[in-house]
Amino acid sequence: MVHCITAMDVCAPESVALLDGGGQAYPRMLAAIEGAARRIDLEVYAFTPGGVGATFIEALGFAAERGVEVRVVIDGWGSARGGRAVAAALRAVGCTAEIYNPLRSLLEGRFGRNHRKILLVDDAVAFLGGINIGDENVADGARLAWADLALEIRGPQCARLGRRIRGESGPPVESALRIHLCGIGGGFRLRRRYLEALAGARVRIDLAHGYFLPDAGVVRAITAAARRGVRVQLLVAGRSDVPFARAATRSLYRRLLRAGVEIREWSDSVLHAKVATVDGRCLLVGSFNLDPLSLANLETLVEVVDPILVGRGEAWIQDHFARSRSITTVEASLRVQRWVLDPIGQLAARVADTVRRVISRRRRSAPPRRGPKAVVELKVEGRTQPDASR
Repeated sequence: MVHCITAMDVCAPESVALLDGGGQAYPRMLAAIEGAARRIDLEVYAFTPGGVGATFIEALGFAAERGVEVRVVIDGWGSARGGRAVAAALRAVGCTAEIYNPLRSLLEGRFGRNHRKILLVDDAVAFLGGINIGDENVADGARLAWADLALEIRGPQCARLGRRIRGESGPPVESALRIHLCGIGGGFRLRRRYLEALAGARVRIDLAHGYFLPDAGVVRAITAAARRGVRVQLLVAGRSDVPFARAATRSLYRRLLRAGVEIREWSDSVLHAKVATVDGRCLLVGSFNLDPLSLANLETLVEVVDPILVGRGEAWIQDHFARSRSITTVEASLRVQRWVLDPIGQLAARVADTVRRVISRRRRSAPPRRGPKAVVELKVEGRTQPDASR
């Protein structure tokens, strides 16, 4: 069941739905595309040409055929296996399709990725979260879909999001949530949202991150919360689609466990979510991972403060937490873990951070390029957030 809320005390009606995986998100995304009247903006990291990807290509083509302006940006690294086929198929049916930093860009020293997952239709409905377009996000018989979340947002902030994506100016918009976009090298602004939420925690923190490799500052914020009596529950991946990602995460276990953090690994499917709740008052969800690469990539993060929706996000984490394997201090201290797996994980972490530094350094020295806007923070809750899109 899809849960929706209506935000109160805003200048126009607004609703937000929390969507559990592709099984809930895809039908609603396709319905929005089918109902599009003017324009569709889609940015996605991984877009496969077959299966559910073919369904999206067909729907976008039908929209273009009836006169809707369709703009699609897919990432060259995330869609390396089928991105060119997807782009060609979209162009053949009348869509504008761009591959952000194709693999050949590596030879030119451009390593940045567009890791966003945004579908915006008619500036009236937006889908943001961690879900790419691929069959892994839909259950097939006994095989579970990847564990992931997205938000469906309707209301005036969608028009604001559209203007910012297109680099247009416009009046401020009051909203019950915050939408943050960051560009190459701008992820520290999104990291700051996590740090502020963690620092303000008094009762409980629930985190579910498929690629959990935070920097020392975020680790300190998590352990400090646990030591001051906050119950911290961390759900991480027991299996991963990224080599060495799990080893890198496990190298942090002993420090977190010593501080009192409860850790469990989800192994029923790939954990791909990037979500956190704090004290039942704040929900953070988006494409932004707590890892070095998300500090350098184009990313999204949404903050929601409605207690009903926050509670539903917390329930999603708790449901998966209860069905996951608990990690103990004894297990994290085994010799094979300490002397073999931890060094491998630490090496993977250093490599990832080195790549992040290279990407960010090249971003600072490179001339402006066309493509998705670099950094945007939207005005929300009656406060004007800094616009760093330059």
